Amino acid sequence: MKHKYQLLSVLLSLLVSVMLLPMRMTAQEKVFYTHAAQTDIASLRVRYLEQGQENLTRPYLVLNSGVVDGTDARNTLEVSFDCMTHDIKQFTYTVVHLNADYTPSDLQTTEYLQGFTTADITDYALSNLTQHDYTHYSFTFPNDDMRLLKSGNYALHIYEDGDRDRTVADVCFCVVEPLVEISAQVLTNTSREINGRYQQPEINLDMKHLSSFNSNEIALVVQQNNRRDNAVIVRQPTYIEPQRLRYMNCDDLIFEGGNEYRHFDTYSVYYAGYNVNRIRFEYSDYHAFLEPDENRGVIRGVTDYTGAPYIQQYDTDGQWRVNTEKSYFDDTDAEYMWVHWMLPAQRPFFDGSLYVGGDLFGNRMTLANRMQYDSERQCYYLSALLKQGAYDYQYWFVPKGGQKATLLSAEGSHWQTENTYTIAVYYRPVGGRYDRLVGYRLIRSGQ
Repeated sequence: MKHKYQLLSVLLSLLVSVMLLPMRMTAQEKVFYTHAAQTDIASLRVRYLEQGQENLTRPYLVLNSGVVDGTDARNTLEVSFDCMTHDIKQFTYTVVHLNADYTPSDLQTTEYLQGFTTADITDYALSNLTQHDYTHYSFTFPNDDMRLLKSGNYALHIYEDGDRDRTVADVCFCVVEPLVEISAQVLTNTSREINGRYQQPEINLDMKHLSSFNSNEIALVVQQNNRRDNAVIVRQPTYIEPQRLRYMNCDDLIFEGGNEYRHFDTYSVYYAGYNVNRIRFEYSDYHAFLEPDENRGVIRGVTDYTGAPYIQQYDTDGQWRVNTEKSYFDDTDAEYMWVHWMLPAQRPFFDGSLYVGGDLFGNRMTLANRMQYDSERQCYYLSALLKQGAYDYQYWFVPKGGQKATLLSAEGSHWQTENTYTIAVYYRPVGGRYDRLVGYRLIRSGQ
């Protein structure tokens, strides 16, 4: 009888272990995004150390001589964010190497990082005479204490009080070893339509500097305007030639052309900037009410594409920058203002949800940027606390059960739209333990 109970105990232990295995695997397969993980963290930003406000470029690092050490300001990142208090907090960061799909790779820290494994954020400044108190934190990476040795995707994991589970923010970036030359153009004649709603990158990879490879060891990843939801991974080229891979007429690479981003500017707390209807100061808060927007999308109930005509205008493909009048210290002098969006709609979308999309919300769809419908005013609305500055945004519709946004419902889609496409080439040979990023290029449609 005693042996039966022992056997039963062993079986129950095995059953519990099997039940917990999927949970453990899921925890290991965390997907990293650039985002603030706490509600009191705002204005998370990553840019080149030597860049300037006017030059908005989504940064990446280059591994030229086997190490990225931070000695070149044009190949160094500056990460910054605000904590909405004047209480000084202890923030620490570490760096995680990732696979092409932004899950943690199998590399040990010592294999991709030279120097210390963690560092404290010691550069901070208090806001100056603002309605909302905040502390501006910043640091540069790589630096004297941390240098990178491998190419691929990375995440800077920022946490509080030395506890890695108290996540403050994650910042994703990539390091490329330029072994593959990329030539590409964006076509508007696709298998779906000719000069219609879609765009299709055509890509050629010159592989002569990659000593030996098989085409099935190459993964091509294409993103539009830094969006993750509609990113495409292609593992099979259309044509395989000696030292060249060609991706032509690939249906997986057909993207909605979308529309140019909308824009507003809250540089002033006294005057209504571009696309701002009015500024109000109520209950110790500044409020910026944007002009009611026009639905530029497909007229519901009509089968043909009948959206608003395309109008060319300048945008930064979803980016933003801090900007305040009469100050040379935007990072600490800029106010935080409640920004209010309104999109008139006679009836709500019953088959999905509407979001305000762009870099201002990390190009993600969460409760923070999901719009609500007001049946009395017949409109969608959203309010968010943002730092003074210039912002691009769009209205993204996500069907029920889906994770990919479409612009057809509220923005329309046009072949003429200027979009930025990121082309990344990953290489993992047989037996390799991580995805090497061997090619990287940004191209813009219409140019």
